[in-house]
Amino acid sequence: MPSITAVLLDWRGTLVHTPPLTVWVERSLRRAGLDTAPPEVARIEAALLDAFQQPEVVRADAVADRSVALHRKSYDLLFATAGIPDPLAAALYEVESDPTENPFAPDVAPTLAALAGAGIRIGVISDIHFDLRPVFAAAGLAGYVDSYVLSYEHGVSKPDPAIFRIALAELGVEPGAALMVGDRSGYDGAAVEVGIPTLLVPPLTDPTEERLHLVSGLCGITAQRR
Repeated sequence: MPSITAVLLDWRGTLVHTPPLTVWVERSLRRAGLDTAPPEVARIEAALLDAFQQPEVVRADAVADRSVALHRKSYDLLFATAGIPDPLAAALYEVESDPTENPFAPDVAPTLAALAGAGIRIGVISDIHFDLRPVFAAAGLAGYVDSYVLSYEHGVSKPDPAIFRIALAELGVEPGAALMVGDRSGYDGAAVEVGIPTLLVPPLTDPTEERLHLVSGLCGITAQRR
């Protein structure tokens, strides 16, 4: 029996690939029916990059995932600061909130299947403003997940220790028997503050990248590819 009895998994950057800023802008321009020429993409990208650095935007972003309303407010502020009007602002928000823009890595399904098959409970813990349950169901992965702790449903987001304690309580495990897996040291890495061993992996830079064998290995099991 493995010493790890539960695995907590981050979503974006860990299980799914999130398009970089340039792709976000290009897809949003296309969705809005606007000019997608490289100079226009570069102009909007530069405006967003500058806006992301503004203190008021940074402050809003820090609490954005604690509710749907806060998330919308933070992005409205971002777009206003960057000088981006509708219809592009609306399209940018739609793309950012569209889970189909974030494909699962190919090793997610076999890893979840191997963990569940070994009797290891699985929790998804994510700073997010929409429900991930339909996302996992559409990918045929819902049967492997025992708990979803989504920031907007609890009014708390990483790195607040409370969100990790909620996940532990929902899975019914002690901190030392769980493994947190994420891609952001300042957020997912905060799980160590409540006593949860933590594996930090580099953010997915390609939707075909595989590195979840590290999770299976730490749990003492082998994931089989479908």
